[in-house]
Amino acid sequence: MSSIDSAPVAPRRYDLDDLLAIMARLRDPQSGCPWDLAQTFATILPFTLEEAYEVADAIERDDMPELRDELGDLLLQVVFHARMAEERGSFAFAEVVQAICEKLVRRHPHVFADTALDDGAAVREHWERVKAAERARKGAGAAPPGALDGVARALPALLRAEKLQRRAARVGFDWDDAAGVFAKVEEELAECRETLARPAGAPERVHEVGDLLFSCVNLARHLGVDAEQALREAGQRFERRFGAVESRLREAGQAPAAELRDEMERLWGEVKREERD
Repeated sequence: MSSIDSAPVAPRRYDLDDLLAIMARLRDPQSGCPWDLAQTFATILPFTLEEAYEVADAIERDDMPELRDELGDLLLQVVFHARMAEERGSFAFAEVVQAICEKLVRRHPHVFADTALDDGAAVREHWERVKAAERARKGAGAAPPGALDGVARALPALLRAEKLQRRAARVGFDWDDAAGVFAKVEEELAECRETLARPAGAPERVHEVGDLLFSCVNLARHLGVDAEQALREAGQRFERRFGAVESRLREAGQAPAAELRDEMERLWGEVKREERD
């Protein structure tokens, strides 16, 4: 065998056209994959949402190799939806690209035209004006669009709450400062306490807890905090601290259990103090 014969074969370099061709092959009615052929927009949607969250997770962990892979998984979701739409005769991937390019150019006149926007705040204000005009054009001939129209219902609840509040604030429906929101949170907390006599799952209890959470999102917004990010970080802290408690229990030959609650509380406080130090 010659040295040329034994040389490793260079991996094929794929591009976006290859990805589109692979997706078309997977969806080919005659020779495609049975699983891919069985999918619809509705069945793929949970995977689309999951991949977006996995991108966020890789970013939060600053894991670049993982981010590369997760972005590929998310891109696959876009290609999958576009392929199904093309099969239906609705639109193709090229039209998706065309639409987003037009939108980016239209919403950045300070880059692609001669409009002067001096800072991030001005850019954001212009962006929102353009989006409002786009929503109005889509609804031409119908009733004028409401201030809250177009906030996707599939967004995570905290993120959607914040977007609704920001939309309302732009038309003047907002608290003057954080002090008013603190009072509202306290009011909603008191109303939650009043539901303690209700059975678990009672509509009144669900309603009041929802109002409390909505008010907390409002407070986060007035304090300049991203509620979704803050809650994710709180979950990560809880996970890390509870893991440390479990580890210390194992070192003592124990495992988490209701009868060890006092000991777990003690260890939890110990872990928190060590983190602060």
